[in-house]
Amino acid sequence: MFAQLSGSVTVYEVSPRDGLQNEPKVLPLEAKRRLIDGLVAAGLRHIEVSSFVSPRWVPQLADAVELVQSLAPREGVTFSALCPNATGLERAKLAGLKEIAIFLSASESHNQRNTNKSIQRSLEVFEELIPAARDLGMRVRAYISTVWGCPYEGDVDPRRALEIARELVRWGVYQVSLGDTIGVGTPLQTQRICELFLAEFASEQLALHFHDTRGTALSNVLVGLELGIRTFDASVAGLGGCPYAPGASGNLATEDLVYLLHGMGLETGVDLPALIAAGQLAEQLVGRKLPGKVHQAGLFRPRSSS
Repeated sequence: MFAQLSGSVTVYEVSPRDGLQNEPKVLPLEAKRRLIDGLVAAGLRHIEVSSFVSPRWVPQLADAVELVQSLAPREGVTFSALCPNATGLERAKLAGLKEIAIFLSASESHNQRNTNKSIQRSLEVFEELIPAARDLGMRVRAYISTVWGCPYEGDVDPRRALEIARELVRWGVYQVSLGDTIGVGTPLQTQRICELFLAEFASEQLALHFHDTRGTALSNVLVGLELGIRTFDASVAGLGGCPYAPGASGNLATEDLVYLLHGMGLETGVDLPALIAAGQLAEQLVGRKLPGKVHQAGLFRPRSSS
């Protein structure tokens, strides 16, 4: 039996970045703004809108500066973007962002292929970038990928991710999002990983980022909730796919996450019908069917017994 849970959960929306960067179709700036507007209207208050990586590597997000500059400030809403290096930080400063995210992997092979750097070199970059961003008044969040497993190396010792997290937090990161990048995690594994990190970090310093490639994302969310973690990343309608498993679903769908949380009596500040509408918009914009379960099923309205 699950313990009675109460309070609020933070839903960290990543579809404009983590979702769109994996789409073959490059959306125009105005389409991205419509999606972001829909997410804000649904009540999401933490939205990662783009990435300041080189446009050569991620052409889908080449308009990051222009997009961020076009977004009017919204009370209570934090817009953020990925920032891989000093050049990205300059672009983030130009765009006027107040929060950035950095990223690296717990497995050497994935970090090399994803960033063209060793883990050690990535850490050297971030040792300078994190304090520099904080000096500019920016908050810094971090992603550690492949904590549950790597598409090139297989199993990954989570203690490697823990060592990375220690350094990032020491340099000033306010939260570390642990990623099941290829969706291989199972509940017992998730329990062991979360307990390992919670032995050293407060729950508010941790977030969980699950992919639903094998249908276990929500099961893993439940484990995180039971252990006291209250921030989860998600992508509207499951936008994004899984680049290492062609044809498979990727990101945990925000609607699925919110439906689960509301059903357990937890508050999110998200309006589920408006969120479903945002997912429908996302599907129209990218021009393909999206895999989110609640997105496909719609709202549950019991029939009257009369």
